Amino acid sequence: MIKKQTDANFLNLITAIKTYDRNALVCGAPAWRYVYHTIHSADKWFFNPYVYDEPAFHKDGMDNPNKPCDIELTDEELLEYLGKVRAKTAAYLDSLTDEMLGECPEKCDLTRLELILMQFRHISTHIGMLNGLTIEKTGKFPVYVTPSSLNRLDKGYFEQWPAAK
Repeated sequence: MIKKQTDANFLNLITAIKTYDRNALVCGAPAWRYVYHTIHSADKWFFNPYVYDEPAFHKDGMDNPNKPCDIELTDEELLEYLGKVRAKTAAYLDSLTDEMLGECPEKCDLTRLELILMQFRHISTHIGMLNGLTIEKTGKFPVYVTPSSLNRLDKGYFEQWPAAK
């Protein structure tokens, strides 16, 4: 159940990346910085934020959109990183037992389930923010999937609703 919901969340983040304006400003930072922040957070906090190795391209503070950054990642690089985090997360979730969900990972005071639920909330918050920017700019609503509606992406990344009258 957790794996299916997590994968749907990652698909919704992919949709947000494929439909957003990467340079739209959010509190003074370009939206792509929030995409990186979201992926980096999933990469770190889904598992164990206290036992973590930064990705090779990461620079100190890059995950904080409020800090200046002299590196700009392309959407292709962001999607590639997300693909790696998605695969890593799926493998991790496959390795967990129900008992392990109630346990704290090494050097961490939060249970694995708390870490997972925190990332559900965090990823969903940023998807909503990015989709709000897209809706405001384009007037179109990005598709949102659930585990039982993954085929909704077959018709593209935007909802196919009739225009409002």
